[in-house]
Amino acid sequence: MNTKNDRATWLKGEDARCSMPPKFTQQSFRFVLLGAPGVGKGTQAELLCERFHTCHLSTGDVFRMAKCLAESERTPAMQTALGHMRRGELVPDGTVLDLISERARCLRCHGGFLLDGFPRTVKQAEALDALLEREKVALTAVVNYELPLGQIVERLAGRRTCADCKAVFHVATLPPLNDGVCDHCGGQLVQREDDRPESIRVRMAAYEASTSPLAEFYRRKNLLVSITADGSPQEIFERTLALLPITQSGRRQRQETNEDGQQPKEYHECRSGI
Repeated sequence: MNTKNDRATWLKGEDARCSMPPKFTQQSFRFVLLGAPGVGKGTQAELLCERFHTCHLSTGDVFRMAKCLAESERTPAMQTALGHMRRGELVPDGTVLDLISERARCLRCHGGFLLDGFPRTVKQAEALDALLEREKVALTAVVNYELPLGQIVERLAGRRTCADCKAVFHVATLPPLNDGVCDHCGGQLVQREDDRPESIRVRMAAYEASTSPLAEFYRRKNLLVSITADGSPQEIFERTLALLPITQSGRRQRQETNEDGQQPKEYHECRSGI
């Protein structure tokens, strides 16, 4: 039996219904996740979602799903985003915000969320603030994973990808049994162009230019929690838990209250599929 939520509402739009209702808890946790390529953000996202029973809302997953759906199944914002992507253009802020607005049910769901891939700029963050205010929910924290540039280059430059099955290895931390040969299918392992040190430094410069103002934006709102992404995934996760504005009991230090003391309307919406 599959016990993992398919996130259908997030991936396909509000007309779709997730395979599982959220687990009811006294508190809902809503995070934004920041971090450069190579810091292990994906692993931490999984650990955080498991710990706080939140849904991983990745904009990258929505873009990938849009490519797989039939045209009749795509939402208007999905269709617009695909048009930009096919022309090799960046998807505009307005279109990304439309994608998220189409999925507002996911933002107000009592299961909470971990938003990954948005916002990327201060302008996007301001638009997200306005959207969350309309939905009458607030962020718990913005988790920002940091690592010195030299370590990021070392991590990414050591990656090797199978040319056939796309499995990923690392020359230092996850080497194949036979040098240059995929353990899974026997294909050739190659270094992707964007994993070369010179490419990584260009990407990181662009990331830093957009993310530094974004981090400062959330720091001024007293939401930013910066985490050193050095060590094992479990060490980084424990460091994250220690720094989040949440007590040992799992409750937020800044709590949202329900005036009538009843289960929130959003919880019932998710269970009933309204």
